[in-house]
Amino acid sequence: MRILSKTLAAMAVGVVALGLAAGSAFAFTADQQQALASISAKLANLKTMHGEFIQFGPTGEKSQGKFYIERPGRILFDYDPPSKLKVKSDGKSVLVRDASMKTDDLWPLSKTPLKFLLDDQLNLAKSSRVRGVQVESDLIQVVIVDDAQFGGGTLTLFFDPSTYELRQWTVRDAQGLDTTVALYNVETGRPLSPELFKINYSGVTNRARERSLGD
Repeated sequence: MRILSKTLAAMAVGVVALGLAAGSAFAFTADQQQALASISAKLANLKTMHGEFIQFGPTGEKSQGKFYIERPGRILFDYDPPSKLKVKSDGKSVLVRDASMKTDDLWPLSKTPLKFLLDDQLNLAKSSRVRGVQVESDLIQVVIVDDAQFGGGTLTLFFDPSTYELRQWTVRDAQGLDTTVALYNVETGRPLSPELFKINYSGVTNRARERSLGD
């Protein structure tokens, strides 16, 4: 759980509300509603996305790497050396592999925040977890409160106001610690190799497989 919470929460909780469609409990202006609707429409039409990321941890530690997304269900975060960490989903399971520690953590996709990022049904405008929207000339900020995943937290997503593309997110966990992930050199719409998202289940340890089948 330690690796999962640090990795999946940092990389994916920033988009945890992108698939929720509960009735909104907050009243937003027409401009804010339009921004949320446009962001949701942009994400709903997004099938493939790849590029690079930089992650800043709560104590200033920095890591980076490449990411690949094919919706629905598939993702790969491949960290650059000296890290030997990979986070991969094949549409059914999420594998967190730390080659330096020789550990594999395997979880059902449905039990991780990644399920929201990879879901085809996106509606920020009707999500009850959207608690704030700020529309400015250079960015759109969307504040989301999530009480369900990994102890809860506050998420701030940053979108380009002209393209409505996701550029960055900051996760503030229940302890008040921030992790920021920024995306750059992003390309969308290009075919990605299925090999990127394959999980070699026969190579995953029995311990990891037991965790994936647990509660």
